[in-house]
Amino acid sequence: MCIGVPMRVVSVDAGAALCEGRGRQERIDTRLLVEPAIGSWILAYRGTAVRLMTVEEAAQTTAALDALDAVLAGAADVDAFFADLVEREPQLPLHLKEPRR
Repeated sequence: MCIGVPMRVVSVDAGAALCEGRGRQERIDTRLLVEPAIGSWILAYRGTAVRLMTVEEAAQTTAALDALDAVLAGAADVDAFFADLVEREPQLPLHLKEPRR
């Protein structure tokens, strides 16, 4: 299984960026995006930046990946990794809600 990983841009070169995330640095192909600014966050998948991310999206995705690591290490309780969801009621997406009459 391949999973996109949030990475922060450290330096930019034409069509590529040196990025860091999850304890490693990697040169990422950025030709699918508008050139990212230093300090911005991207979603990297197999060495390619597939989209820009907000700081909040990057933090939430990193927390979800940390939860996956914890489960693989034997943890049973991962609520702390999903603090933004634990106290919230589930919500249907707009396209599944019944139209108002």
